[in-house]
Amino acid sequence: MRYTTIPNSLFVKNRKNFISEMKENAIAILTSNDVKHNNADDVMGFTQNNDLFYLSGIDQEETILVLYPDAYKEENREILFIKETNENIKIWDGEKLTKEQASQISGVKRVEWIQDFEMTLQYMAFEAEGFYLGHNEHLKRVTKDQETQQDRMIKWCKEKYPLHEYDRVAKITRNLRPIKSDDEIELMQKAVNISVEGFHRALKAAKPNVKEYEIEAELIYTLTKNGATRHAFKPIVASGKNACALHYNTNDGICKDGDMILLDFGVCYANYNSDTTRCFPVNGKFTERQKEVYTSVLHCLKEGAKLLKPGVISSEYETQMALLIETELIKLGLLNADEVVKQDPKKPLYKKYFMHGTAHHIGLDVHDVGLYSRPFEAGMTLTCEPGIYIQEEGIGCRLENDYLLTKDGNINLTEAMPIEIEDIEALMKKG
Repeated sequence: MRYTTIPNSLFVKNRKNFISEMKENAIAILTSNDVKHNNADDVMGFTQNNDLFYLSGIDQEETILVLYPDAYKEENREILFIKETNENIKIWDGEKLTKEQASQISGVKRVEWIQDFEMTLQYMAFEAEGFYLGHNEHLKRVTKDQETQQDRMIKWCKEKYPLHEYDRVAKITRNLRPIKSDDEIELMQKAVNISVEGFHRALKAAKPNVKEYEIEAELIYTLTKNGATRHAFKPIVASGKNACALHYNTNDGICKDGDMILLDFGVCYANYNSDTTRCFPVNGKFTERQKEVYTSVLHCLKEGAKLLKPGVISSEYETQMALLIETELIKLGLLNADEVVKQDPKKPLYKKYFMHGTAHHIGLDVHDVGLYSRPFEAGMTLTCEPGIYIQEEGIGCRLENDYLLTKDGNINLTEAMPIEIEDIEALMKKG
């Protein structure tokens, strides 16, 4: 592992909380993700299933966690199945986890090889009334047309044990994961700290005629040097009009003198993520119009962050954020106040310049699991990311911080990342 060892007490506690919400006499089975292949003998790399990681801390492919809290034999109440190393694997890929290492990482006492999973489960299955199985239930899931290890486990279980009851792991984890523990916050803060360093390097690299991907390279260097696993998502380095495309990430444009760069990026450290956005001038000096737009967006961020507090419903929050931005658009001369009063509420005029939401859960997933019908609670971590995009002027501005909600107000985890105009200009002047 690149990252510092996580205390297994985190995973022990997570399993305890998960088990407390399971139905009586049921077995939960969580599987790892697949290794995705590219072309020929190449692979895209491995990203662990986050529910499995949340409950075990195991960051290795071909892993299965079985939880059966009501098992008659105590040894069957928690079992971790991992891939067994052989001589061929050692030669080509290096060592895999030993049983002892997997037990130390997870806090699970009983660890078996994955080839023994089917027979081991059969010894317990007919004692149980049902199963909890995992699936990607994210609103924007991208696995809907691709068979995953989870899909195969569901299919196998239902064929082998057709008369058992079935329930969803995600129903429990989406309830537990939004509330972050101190250990999780610490890991997210490490991801943020690496992001801060990366932003400073990006500021130093920015100058007229630099390619966007040259600035992206500074982010890659920083996260790699600091032991992060990967980008939290493909970073957006969008200069000039490119910043008006919300998910632009080809990053192959030339940063021109007089343009502004929108940098939306995140770091994945120990599977926990940051998600931050900053804007800065290519030549180190904001134009007057860029300052006006930037100041409006920053005002919305500061005021919007105050609205992120326990008890607030996401839809109510987003409505208030839209009103903040609408007011700023009028100040900027982009909307007419009289026309706004007469607008069709179903087709608000602000959507020409602001067309996305501003707060999402963040944690093991960048867009972390959690129901937005659930009021915000202390312990949740959320982003705030207002933006204004003016196609006709080639200006796109979005600013984003990560916040921890507490009963006494929220904490800006990204406080150390420069955001004030004078601070950014001063840092760029230093070079």
